[in-house]
Amino acid sequence: MDPYLVLLVGAGALILLVAWLPMALKELPLSLPMICVAFGAATFGLSAGDAPNPLVFPAVTERLAELVVIVALTGAGLKLDRPFGWRRWVLTWRLLGLAMPLSIAGIALVAQGLLGLGIPAALLLGAALAPTDPVLASDVQVGPPGSGEEDEVRFTLTAEAGLNDGLAFPFVMLAIGLELNDGLAGDWLWRWAALDILWRLGAGLLAGYAVGTALGWLTFHMPNRARLSRTGDGFVALGVTFLAYGLTQLVHGYGFVAVFVAAVAMRAAERNHQYHDRLHDFAEQTERLLMMVLLVLFGGALAGGLLSPLTWEGVAAALLFVFLVRPLAGLVSLAGAPAPWDERAAIGFFGIRGLGSIYYLAFALNQAPFRQGEQLWAVLGLTVLVSIALHGATVTPAMRLLDERRRLQGVLPLGG
Repeated sequence: MDPYLVLLVGAGALILLVAWLPMALKELPLSLPMICVAFGAATFGLSAGDAPNPLVFPAVTERLAELVVIVALTGAGLKLDRPFGWRRWVLTWRLLGLAMPLSIAGIALVAQGLLGLGIPAALLLGAALAPTDPVLASDVQVGPPGSGEEDEVRFTLTAEAGLNDGLAFPFVMLAIGLELNDGLAGDWLWRWAALDILWRLGAGLLAGYAVGTALGWLTFHMPNRARLSRTGDGFVALGVTFLAYGLTQLVHGYGFVAVFVAAVAMRAAERNHQYHDRLHDFAEQTERLLMMVLLVLFGGALAGGLLSPLTWEGVAAALLFVFLVRPLAGLVSLAGAPAPWDERAAIGFFGIRGLGSIYYLAFALNQAPFRQGEQLWAVLGLTVLVSIALHGATVTPAMRLLDERRRLQGVLPLGG
């Protein structure tokens, strides 16, 4: 049997599943990521070929995860109806300023205490697992542009997922610096503070805003015949993504931050234009295809023994990360916030771990010789798997309950 033809058949079936399954699973406690992981595990588990392994293919793992994350960040930025503002985004700022550092610290402490990891590896695990994933969290994010599906829970989780992937980078770079310097402080810390915090973050914000503003003007405010929105081409979303990311990385800024900010700035240029629907739809479809590929490979890695180095301490640590650290950090950061307790609990609980975590770990292991690579991949892999299963099974009933409670109280989402 020709392997190429088998690959075509399998790819065609998966693409159709990506298109049809979200509608079929809409009212069920299942999600597309769960199906993709299960498909990958079954396929590679039954095949005689080598299973994918991020330790064997570190560069491919990093680049593929990077690609799906930046496309997801563009989609997240384009679908936010709510204008940028300190008060309008107050819950997001709380999550970024309090929940994420608390999550990093909590995960690092658990990793040190239960797993016996050194400070660099424990910090890396915390930085990789702290951000809410913009890809797998799509089920708890706002709807398409102008749809009105923008209640406080969905908006906060969407905005958090858009920004915290980039904001976790300084902690990843700190872990790399500690590993390269044997865990010792030195003059390199000043360089880390100046370059990895001030310059890279500032460059990401400014470059993203400049690219988004410029492209927004070209798209919506050029003379009519030259206006890019007249093309109606949705793949312009990829142009925005790659341009913002590439230019920012070239000046050593945080491209993840730039991509999301560029999408938000472009949306702000003409907030209610219908062209945003085309841009968002194309970005979302591309994201789902890339997500499918990566999650099938992730399932294959699980079948190939990615979790083999796990100990009972590793299992306990992964469960603590999902069930205790993030929910507790979320609740602490939102204490006293102007939101009902059930919405605050939902925001804390649905801090989903996913493909962004895979990217960070692959990136760090490609930059520094962390000696606990297999253990880190095993614990992170189990955490992502638990998050996919748990949040995938609970998101539909949980969001339905919140929507019903708001409907009974006469509280509609923004735009509803």
